[in-house]
Amino acid sequence: IKSGGTSCSGGGHGHKEAAKTAFSHSPRPMWQYIILRLYLCSAEYPDLRKHNNCMASHLTPAIYAKLCDKATPNGYTLDLAIQTGVDNPGHPFIKTVGMVAGDEESYEVFGDLLDPVIKERHNGYDPRTMKHPTDLDASKIHSANFDPRYVLSSRVRTGRSIRGLSLPPACTRAERREVERVVVDALAGLKDDLQGKYYSLTQMTDQEQQQLIDDHFLFDKPVSPLLTCAGMARDWPDARGIWHNNEKTFLVWVNEEDHTRVISMEKGGNMKRVFERFCKGLKEVEHLIQEKGWEFMWNERLGYILTCPSNLGTGLRAGVHVKLPLLSKDPRLNKILDNLRLQKRGTGGVDTAAVGGIFDISNLDRLGLSEVHLVQTVVDGVNYLIECEKRLEKGQDIKVPPPLKQFK
Repeated sequence: IKSGGTSCSGGGHGHKEAAKTAFSHSPRPMWQYIILRLYLCSAEYPDLRKHNNCMASHLTPAIYAKLCDKATPNGYTLDLAIQTGVDNPGHPFIKTVGMVAGDEESYEVFGDLLDPVIKERHNGYDPRTMKHPTDLDASKIHSANFDPRYVLSSRVRTGRSIRGLSLPPACTRAERREVERVVVDALAGLKDDLQGKYYSLTQMTDQEQQQLIDDHFLFDKPVSPLLTCAGMARDWPDARGIWHNNEKTFLVWVNEEDHTRVISMEKGGNMKRVFERFCKGLKEVEHLIQEKGWEFMWNERLGYILTCPSNLGTGLRAGVHVKLPLLSKDPRLNKILDNLRLQKRGTGGVDTAAVGGIFDISNLDRLGLSEVHLVQTVVDGVNYLIECEKRLEKGQDIKVPPPLKQFK
């Protein structure tokens, strides 16, 4: 049963145009779908007593009763959105998000739950009252060529979603293949230093696969229950693949956790050049997609729309592999990182330990601050960390910097 005026049901360009119309004029859609249930919502309410994630912190019986009978025009329901958070209680000391979006409309239809989840996850950013800035002007970045004795590599990544097509947790096989077609057609139009080739996971040769593994480009089938319980590994590897330019410094993953993951990277410490390539590539890809009649999901409250609420806004993670053998042993390091709005990982990715004092240092924030702001935050912070390391090498003391101002 559908309630409201504008419908986005259907597929292809009609679906896309309906979604585009609805989201360009209203902060909340004029339509929603109603599910007919055999049991009362109270009987369906999940047991979250042992859970530690943002969804569990904000889902109450009243909110569940209000939203559980609603669905987006694609048929995505609240129960589908929260399933990963129900199945994965979380870690006592690591609070995950606990829900994902199945389409752009999810952020509107389930806003009564997603808005407070977003506010908690993004350090007080209020999606009901605040607007997200976007800035891809790399010329504004300064002091972004790090000392190569300390910074081993530099990387900037984000995600982009194609408006009118469901996101990976909910897309049909046809929609997933359409995402691949739209993106690959656009990437084929890149020229000069951005020109490259697409490698389909289902069609690549053994030699191509081994080369992508050697280059550390190939992504594997998701095995984390956070992703599999959200439905992202369905039909693997159908319509998944990797594109990279000939210089192997600009990459696009297709249909992994998001429609696309866009990555600019190179060895060494020239973060400014990495960000310049990132901005240029994103603008070119968006232009080529628009030429075909498509566009990225974006709105002024949430910025760029991606699958996980944690990546809303910029979706940006600017990171460097930096060698800090002395600072890594200092008990003040975590406080320094917190105050600089930075996070550390091992160079093997999330949940890996640092080896030899080498960390992957990146920005903590995604939403409410522009791309330029976040990259400059990383640049300033990494320069501070390197200065601390140099002081420790000389036997000098270091200071914990004052905390950067945020939304709270």
